[in-house]
Amino acid sequence: MKLSEFDFCLPPELIAQQPAERREDSRLMVLDRQNRTIDHLKFHQIPDLLHAGDLLVLNNTRVVPARIFGTRHTGGRVEALLVQETGHGIWQALLKCRGRLEDGEVIEFSSLGTSRQDDQAVAERQHHTELRARLLGKHPTEGWLLDFGTPAQTLLNKLEKHGLMPLPPYIKREKGNDIRNEMDMERYQTVFARETGAIAAPTAGLHFSDKLIENLKVQGVLVEYVTLHVGLGTFKPVTAENVEDHVMHFEEYTLSEPTAKAVNDAKAEGRRVIPVGTTSLRTLESCAAEQRVCDGQGHTDLFIYPPYEFRITDAMITNFHLPKSTLMMLISALADRELVLDAYKIAIEEKYRFFSYGDAMLIL
Repeated sequence: MKLSEFDFCLPPELIAQQPAERREDSRLMVLDRQNRTIDHLKFHQIPDLLHAGDLLVLNNTRVVPARIFGTRHTGGRVEALLVQETGHGIWQALLKCRGRLEDGEVIEFSSLGTSRQDDQAVAERQHHTELRARLLGKHPTEGWLLDFGTPAQTLLNKLEKHGLMPLPPYIKREKGNDIRNEMDMERYQTVFARETGAIAAPTAGLHFSDKLIENLKVQGVLVEYVTLHVGLGTFKPVTAENVEDHVMHFEEYTLSEPTAKAVNDAKAEGRRVIPVGTTSLRTLESCAAEQRVCDGQGHTDLFIYPPYEFRITDAMITNFHLPKSTLMMLISALADRELVLDAYKIAIEEKYRFFSYGDAMLIL
């Protein structure tokens, strides 16, 4: 398949810059792939579309505020996104700066969470250094290796206190003012986030409030959790002309024994398994053998594109995705590419909000 088959023209004003006032107030497009129909609702109406016995599977990964700013020995600014720990105190990181980085140089990271580069800001950063890291060189696949010389939990604690949310580049904030945005700290995190390790939110889960989840449970909908730490693999741009030539990064997942049992019971009894988001779906399909899943931990680079035979997924909840992205390919495998493109055309006409802080789609 060609990459161009998953392209569409999106007006930039439809890219959501802020979340809905309340999580469940976003819009919900309901796409019925059997009847090829489209309905327009609000997300808080989703209980009307689910039945007692349905199993919702959500991703409980927690986003690390892993975006920090540092100063080089030259006085130049460095912006770092910490991706994952690769060894004792050593982290893979994406770095942005002017000039050429040198192996062995030490970068000092301040507690101020700001990219301002005026003299006062530089002086303040030098007096508020929270972390130091030595540059070890290039990472084997992408980015750089930084040695913080500190246990992972110590570093994570500092990031929770001082780091910035790693918002996607299409969400714009006031330039030059990267002071921690407490709204993003709360809303770019699901209410059920528990397991720390992601560099991006599982955004389909952002629409759920505690009250909505409780209401679903009261009506008999079952709710279970998997963990997939969203990493570079989910967002790596597809550059290969032939879709099949694209290679995904590995991402770490955990499927617990109780969740595996709930999934297997639902499949055996003919009840629907409905993953919330592409990350939950990829976790279930990665652990599938026939119509069952096996619990455990591991790394997945599963790349789903048409045609694909889903073994576990009966329906899914997802957001509206970027053109030519692996996420667009995944939902096109579930709902038929032409139907998905037609739905996206209608979404644009109806001015749905796209991407991380945008609206939702239920694919039945």
